[in-house]
Amino acid sequence: MARNSGHADLPLHTGTVPRWLADRMMVLGTLITESLVENFGPDEVLVRLSDPLWFQSFGAVMGMDWHSSGITTSVMYALKRGLNPRAKELGIYVCGGRGKYSRMTPQELLDIADREGMNGDALVRNSKLVAKVDNNAVQDGFQLYQHNFILTRSGNWTVVQQGMNTAEKKARRYHWCSNDLRSFVEEPHTGVVGENRGKILNLTDTAADKARDSILEMSHEEPERLLKEITKIGKPASEIILMQGGQPSLFSELQPRSIEMPAHHEVLEQDVDLKRLGGVLATAYESQPKDFESLLLTPGLGPRTLQSLALVSEVIYGTPSRFTDPARFSFAHGGKDGHPFPVPLKIYDESIRILRDSIEKSKLGYKDKSDCIRRLHNVALNVEKNCAPQVDFDAAIKFEREHSKEWDGKTV
Repeated sequence: MARNSGHADLPLHTGTVPRWLADRMMVLGTLITESLVENFGPDEVLVRLSDPLWFQSFGAVMGMDWHSSGITTSVMYALKRGLNPRAKELGIYVCGGRGKYSRMTPQELLDIADREGMNGDALVRNSKLVAKVDNNAVQDGFQLYQHNFILTRSGNWTVVQQGMNTAEKKARRYHWCSNDLRSFVEEPHTGVVGENRGKILNLTDTAADKARDSILEMSHEEPERLLKEITKIGKPASEIILMQGGQPSLFSELQPRSIEMPAHHEVLEQDVDLKRLGGVLATAYESQPKDFESLLLTPGLGPRTLQSLALVSEVIYGTPSRFTDPARFSFAHGGKDGHPFPVPLKIYDESIRILRDSIEKSKLGYKDKSDCIRRLHNVALNVEKNCAPQVDFDAAIKFEREHSKEWDGKTV
């Protein structure tokens, strides 16, 4: 998977996730993770979590507000609750969290290392270095308040951490993955998600190597002598540091794998790739549900559940290019704020039941159901590619809201 650094605008949202959604997020998030483990192995989960676009889509398919910073906290809390009790079985551990829980990360890592025979001191050092780099070496105006360290039994790990800028009411999420790390101080991020602030001071950039050396050299100088030199030049100390390295490109813009999440709560037409959404809707409503009903052994399986399952299957089987419009995944189970529509609890619970059943049957050697989930994704891709279905975006949302009561639609 491509894991370039990225940026996105994540509005800070207040409030908490209600229990009726938090519990369902825990179950669905755990099932999707378990399916990834069954199909691709535990380390693939780390790769997915290290991709900012996949992560945002993952949160949206679970019914969280599709664009807000709250996805980070709620998704990681759901995974920690769901995965840690099954860590021995799935081989994945989730440490840390928000606020005081982030400070518990070192002890959690030492405990896991003791049980699994890992180098606990090295894991703790990695965790602290990652936090230090994003808080200090990358000076972008965001103060860290959440740190999650996810590791597998193989010793590989991913970090998802988030900082906030309270003055601007924005958040930035940072992603790390040990699989591709060459250095902690040279382009270490697999992705950075947050508001695009243009040019920032980024001492982790490859072009900043001379500047880093200069800073180290200056740190050995007598403070009085250094201050005198700065005063003579008559420029701020930060500018002197940059000039010493002779690297004007030290200020780097966050470029690839980017998402800029808007401040508006509504899911608007321009937020969604309509061709991809059309493929999902056509698969659900224009194909014959009985084709999937017989394989899923779900009498009365309707197109609305197929719609959700098609989007869930894409989160499991989709390639990186499929996650450039995270808002589309909110058409699986809506959003707790009512956008694009209230969370349809009946559909959500049916999705959970079918996905859980497919995983359990697959463990016993019966692959029909898990193959059917994969087939849903492939059918949607073929429809999207060959039929170019037209989507009336407003009509699609109107349809969802008209049936919301029937499906036990709920919001905060």
